[in-house]
Amino acid sequence: MAFESLADRLQETMKKLRGKGKVSEADVRQMTREVRLALLEADVNFKVVKSFVKRIQERAVGQEVLKSLTPGQQVIKVVQQELTDLMGGAETKINFALKPPTVILLAGLQGAGKTTSAAKLANYVRKTNNKNPLLIAADIYRPAAIKQLQTLGNQLNIPVFSLGDKVNPVEIVRKGIEKAKEDHNDLILIDTAGRLHVDDTLMEELEQIKAVSHPDEIFLVVDAMTGQDAVNVAGSFNERLGLTGVIMTKLDGDTRGGAALSIRSVTGTPIKFVGMGEKMDALEPFHPDRMASRILGMGDVLSLIEKAQATVDEEKAREMEKKLRTVSFTLDDFLEQIGQVRNMGPLEDLLAMMPGANKLKGMKNMQIDEKKIDQVEAIIRSMTLKEKEDPDIINSSRKKRIALGSGTSIADVNRLLKQFKDMKKMMKQFMGKTRGKKRKNPFNLPFM
Repeated sequence: MAFESLADRLQETMKKLRGKGKVSEADVRQMTREVRLALLEADVNFKVVKSFVKRIQERAVGQEVLKSLTPGQQVIKVVQQELTDLMGGAETKINFALKPPTVILLAGLQGAGKTTSAAKLANYVRKTNNKNPLLIAADIYRPAAIKQLQTLGNQLNIPVFSLGDKVNPVEIVRKGIEKAKEDHNDLILIDTAGRLHVDDTLMEELEQIKAVSHPDEIFLVVDAMTGQDAVNVAGSFNERLGLTGVIMTKLDGDTRGGAALSIRSVTGTPIKFVGMGEKMDALEPFHPDRMASRILGMGDVLSLIEKAQATVDEEKAREMEKKLRTVSFTLDDFLEQIGQVRNMGPLEDLLAMMPGANKLKGMKNMQIDEKKIDQVEAIIRSMTLKEKEDPDIINSSRKKRIALGSGTSIADVNRLLKQFKDMKKMMKQFMGKTRGKKRKNPFNLPFM
């Protein structure tokens, strides 16, 4: 998870304050010293750290904390608010043109993930804003860049405009915009060339593309793994192009997160989207308040609910709610629920959004073995319809057949059957206790 080591350090520091009935200046000094070290280790710009810690110190020994009934919690609230402000305060949405098409220019160094981000962003905006996008392949220098964009476009069923790698990129963009207007595409995303470092040739070409395309948004794509260098790159691009936003890629990697915390402060440019994986739907709007909550171990319930709403079929969810109430769900239903949860993204990421999940016994550093889930699915799929509906009929010869068909052992089949039986028993007890009470399970999962 992004910010993992920073999150651990800050959560440990906040834990010491949480229960305090009184917070002294010495407590605040100790807390801010630890916060300063944690941020510097996370590769946050030292000037940003200095002003951030100063603001916390001033507020933490001020009236809002001293007059609070729970000073310890009030200090944590101050840290959360300042962390949110540091990353931009609130989500910054795409600025759509009043008269279509909206033009988004993507720039950045080579290897930052521009081409993939262009396709992901086209996919995201098409889904969320009902737009009809066109991708323009204006990177004629990197081998296979055009082919990569065309492959991603085919995969997503999004058209890609290209004139090959022998035509000037400025001309490609000009013709591409004409084509978009002819075909009534109301969103244009321009994938431009990158270099291994910032140079005048790259910047001049981008300035010419900007002049011919009149973009509504200019997004810089930066790799979070490059840390402080990402902030320096953003500063250089911003000076020449006037950036309107940043897309930060690889935020799901083993990164210290300093770039995400510094970039807004140093450049004044908001992070608009973050890449959280390889899949084409692994691009998310950046919510500074939610990220601050996650860093401080408070979870991100809103994002979790949004993921559930985007992937769970409402009609099927209502059916499942009914089955849960009568405890009549089958192994087939269980299989379907596993599929719906997996559609929401990697299970480790979902757990990271749950408040305090990392503090639960056995959850810290927990590695979820996706192969085990594959195994469960294979076992259930090897059963007959009758067996899925009534697991009690599964005798030793049936278990042998199921194990053989799923490439597992009889012990694995027994384990699944026992877990399913225990789960139904638990649900029966739970439903008995809540009968007559209004109960809401936002994800409608048999294991929630």
